[in-house]
Amino acid sequence: MREVYLNGQFLPEDQAKVSIFDRSLLFADSVYEVTSIVEGKLIDFKNHMKRLDRSMKELGFEKSLNHDEILNFHRQLIKLNNLNEGIVYLQVTRGVFDRDFTISKKNISPTVFAFTQEKKIVESESSKKGIKVMTVDDLRWKRCDIKTTQLLWPSLAKTEAFKKGFDDAWMMREGYIMEGTSNNAWIVRSKNVFTRQSDQLILSGITREAVLNCAKNLGYEVIFKNFTLPEVESATEAFITSATSFVTPVIQINEKKIGEGEPGEFTKALRAEYIKQAIKSSI
Repeated sequence: MREVYLNGQFLPEDQAKVSIFDRSLLFADSVYEVTSIVEGKLIDFKNHMKRLDRSMKELGFEKSLNHDEILNFHRQLIKLNNLNEGIVYLQVTRGVFDRDFTISKKNISPTVFAFTQEKKIVESESSKKGIKVMTVDDLRWKRCDIKTTQLLWPSLAKTEAFKKGFDDAWMMREGYIMEGTSNNAWIVRSKNVFTRQSDQLILSGITREAVLNCAKNLGYEVIFKNFTLPEVESATEAFITSATSFVTPVIQINEKKIGEGEPGEFTKALRAEYIKQAIKSSI
């Protein structure tokens, strides 16, 4: 049984309890971060904390959290659960208060909890074989740049993709690809790599930011540009990035193969470069 963290305590997972009046349960009034663990160390931790601060500020949380304290309990969770590779999931809610659409600022403290999950990341099967994605309408709210727990539509979309034999879904708005259900979307043409510009309609991924430099290290130019489904279909390669998948090839969209229908050489090189840099800077 795993040990988890809840509001300053480490507890067996079956003893960790959150109030039914927590605003995360009633209104999805909470934010989260997922940090990957490789060789027992945290990948991109500092940048995850910067994004956590931003998410809390955008939602008007009263105060930010101490990053050193978060680092300490992340490391303690890794140790308690003997985790070598996987993730630490962190969630911060606005806190517990009687149900009301109006957000009260009186005597309310955030609820903070975290847990680990063992996961094969570096040598994942999807990175070796590539994944197939289908397209769906993007029906999310228009503040996708905030990493909140309002994840019902992405969950439904990915579930529908699984039912139809795909691995994930890419969401579309007004004819353009936005992003995956929990990842950023990319295509490759010649020596150019394309991804959508950061705005309120996508989450600017932590891995996405790191990959920008990795692509440049490999001699490719990164272009921030909206792209359409036909542009994906005619791309030489495509891939996704996220904290839990790193760089993963996309070999098919809907019924159309991308490139040769197998992981491309650039995507494989980019994944290797990212992993090398990520492990080197892990803490």
